[in-house]
Amino acid sequence: MRVRFFGMLGSCNKDWNRWHETANSFEAARKLRVDTDAAAFLKMFGRKRNRIGDGFHFWLWAGDKPDETTVVNVACGSSSPLTTSVCLLKPPKQGPNVELLRSAALLTEVVRASALAWEPEWATATSDAYSPQGVDPPRPGTFVGWIMYFSSSRGRVPPLPEPVRVEAVEDKGTLVVLTPERFTVSNPEHVALAGRVHALLEGAGLLRPLQPMGST
Repeated sequence: MRVRFFGMLGSCNKDWNRWHETANSFEAARKLRVDTDAAAFLKMFGRKRNRIGDGFHFWLWAGDKPDETTVVNVACGSSSPLTTSVCLLKPPKQGPNVELLRSAALLTEVVRASALAWEPEWATATSDAYSPQGVDPPRPGTFVGWIMYFSSSRGRVPPLPEPVRVEAVEDKGTLVVLTPERFTVSNPEHVALAGRVHALLEGAGLLRPLQPMGST
């Protein structure tokens, strides 16, 4: 799954074909290039620093300048019934490609890649500034984002108002794109739309906390 995920990210954006591990300085980290193949991940997970209990954790980054990096943070593999797996991608906040990396088209493909590679129960791409219903931070799985994914096991997505786009991800689940424009909390129309969609998805039983690994 990890290998497929990074391969699909590279297809979304050419800068996501070169990943590095972290270090005490940017210059030192630039020398820690990582091949995102199965052998590289097996080696990484053999290190004590990448272990959390019986699970694994790793943090990789891509980019040419310290303030223009994309970061992927993953925790997975734990057998604890209290632990969920997490894959978090944070694009850069500035740089020449920031508009592309924050577009609905590209982030939709990132969420699709996450769905196909990890087969999660739920996924989203949204603004850090958006805190639905005054909850900070909201529990994963319980809120609406700009781009969302719901696995088929979570339930059926109900009809949603325009301009929301709904599309299948193979036989695994459904993508929901709130708006083709960049979702921002400064746009009252975006916030109002999110509220309406939240009510519909919640009514359909799709917005509920993620199940820990090992739950039935």
